[in-house]
Amino acid sequence: MSTHVFESVTRFATRAAVPIVVILGLAAGLAAMLFTGAAEATLLNDPGPYVRFGLPAAKFVFNISMALTLGALMFALLILPRARGRGRSRKQAAAKTGAAEDEPLNGLWEKTLKIAEVASVVWTISAVGVLVLTMADTVGAQAYVDFSNQLGVFLTQIAFGQLWTLIVVLIAVASTLCFGTRSYLGIAIAGVLGVGAMIPLALMGHSAEASGHSQAVNSIGLHLVGVTIWLGGLFVIAILGSDLAKSAQLRTTIERYSSFALIAFAVVAYSGVVNSLLRVHSFDDLMTPYGQVIVAKALGTILLGLIGFWHRQFVIRRLGAAASAAREFWRLIVVEFVIFGATMGLAVALSRSQPPVPQEPVGDPSPAEILTGEPLPPPPSFARYFTEWSLDPLWVVVAVGLSAAYIAGFVNLRRRGDTWPIHRLVSWLLGMVLLVYVTSGGVRVYGEIQFSAHMIQHMLLVMVVPLPMVLGAPITMLMRGTKARTDGSRGVREWVLWLVHTPYMRFFAHPIFASVNFAGSLVVFYYSGVMKYALEWHLGHELMIIHFLGAGYLFAQALIGIDPGVKRPAYPLRLLMLLITMAFHAFFGISIMSSEVLIEGDWFGNIGADWGYSAIEDQQLGGGIAWGIGEFPTLFIAIMVAVQWSKSSDREARRIDRREARTDDAELRAYNDMLASMARQGR
Repeated sequence: MSTHVFESVTRFATRAAVPIVVILGLAAGLAAMLFTGAAEATLLNDPGPYVRFGLPAAKFVFNISMALTLGALMFALLILPRARGRGRSRKQAAAKTGAAEDEPLNGLWEKTLKIAEVASVVWTISAVGVLVLTMADTVGAQAYVDFSNQLGVFLTQIAFGQLWTLIVVLIAVASTLCFGTRSYLGIAIAGVLGVGAMIPLALMGHSAEASGHSQAVNSIGLHLVGVTIWLGGLFVIAILGSDLAKSAQLRTTIERYSSFALIAFAVVAYSGVVNSLLRVHSFDDLMTPYGQVIVAKALGTILLGLIGFWHRQFVIRRLGAAASAAREFWRLIVVEFVIFGATMGLAVALSRSQPPVPQEPVGDPSPAEILTGEPLPPPPSFARYFTEWSLDPLWVVVAVGLSAAYIAGFVNLRRRGDTWPIHRLVSWLLGMVLLVYVTSGGVRVYGEIQFSAHMIQHMLLVMVVPLPMVLGAPITMLMRGTKARTDGSRGVREWVLWLVHTPYMRFFAHPIFASVNFAGSLVVFYYSGVMKYALEWHLGHELMIIHFLGAGYLFAQALIGIDPGVKRPAYPLRLLMLLITMAFHAFFGISIMSSEVLIEGDWFGNIGADWGYSAIEDQQLGGGIAWGIGEFPTLFIAIMVAVQWSKSSDREARRIDRREARTDDAELRAYNDMLASMARQGR
């Protein structure tokens, strides 16, 4: 009887997962739109009821299919083993990560890819539907006049339409890969393209033109990624259903997904709070219909977090050992879908509703607000570089997440009795603190309006922040602090080690290329016009941070790194590389100091700040900063190279002493015998 009940609950959860979310989501979204007034016709140029109600419905289907597609790809890449029924020893797993391409595929893995195929087709079709309805919503009542011509103009000349066209193309290519490949690399590319489609979505998010644009874009992007991992994985578990329940992989699969879901919950909660604070500034704002929908959505998120906590603490550990635990697990899955469906519907309704805090640019903006979207900060001073903050949610999540992962690895090593130098832990955490400051502190605030402050941010990113990160030896920590997968699947550990040892990464990490990239990127960025995109485009700014942080990390890794994956030159050559690179760096700073031509004059020359010095004087100060700020990191790296050289010499001397002790000075005696023989021959 208990087995029959268990199978019944499993079948219900499997068949009802998608319908529950869709029906409840559409119902909750409709109710929320009626409550906030988003369903009412506009006074001027209303597009009609088909667009008013059809666009939110299409967006809802788009979001559900996006979550299901990327959730299935996540399971295929990070949770389920690709090969059928063949585990590996730790030594084999270390020697060859994952399954070979010609091995028979695991049935659950294949079914997961089938889920991704179907969901990606729905995702593509819904994206086209959202694109067309968005055009009609933008144009209004006139959209039905010469529809095809207006659609063509929207796709090719309007930024909104161009972004949606890019989204459709990315999704279509990802869908094609889902059908056309069963290799790890092909599926990984499909996943990257799918995640890449979220970037335009974040750029088009609510309040994209209001103050706090960077926080809004990054928080929306984080929210999309978190919800997709969380809900998409839940969908896959439910659809695999009875096949997963009957397999020996049930508990392992749920445990792995639970870890990702916990991270996703933290990201969703944090990004939701950040995004809500941009639209609701007071308790009175919470009392508006928009604020009450936010409260309802927050309560739904909290309930989902509590269910996840119950899973981790009381249910997962009993899976496979007790039928009651399995029944409880599937019942909770159904409850999660009920709450998730309602919460997703509320989210779509919020995207169509008007927040109580105006999201449009100010009526009479200053020059700084026109260029940056933010009010001009107070005049800079040494103290204000530490008191003015503009938190970047993306890099806060990156820094906190990497810090937590490193600490978890450190604790794991200590629990099993292994040692790990405490100074490496401190060094890594220091690097994360510096990363948050550089991306969210005073240098970021003033870096948007001052060339000198931008140069400080740049120099810290490329020369200071990477040093403690490299000395923290994160790859070595990952290898020692986490367990290797032995069932043929790939976790984060296996993917990182695969990436480190790819020919492409070895090329980029080669000391010569790392040095050229480190020094040459400065000239390219400041003298080729690339800097313009980092100033004007939010995505360009984030890519700038990623590039220069990576360039500095690879350069430091080539000189003083501890982690594997880099073939480092001899110590004298390292010092020579350092001197040549820093000499080039100094000439770069001098060239800016002596220049009378304003770099990106359309930006820095029109910022409207009257602080007692001109833009060209500030730029020349920035050149001096570029020249001078590199002296301290250079000295530090030189000292570290000398220390490592000395330690290497000591280790080599001890190795020779041990060898001679084992051989009773055989090499020395042979050398003396050779000299004696030569002396006898001479006589």
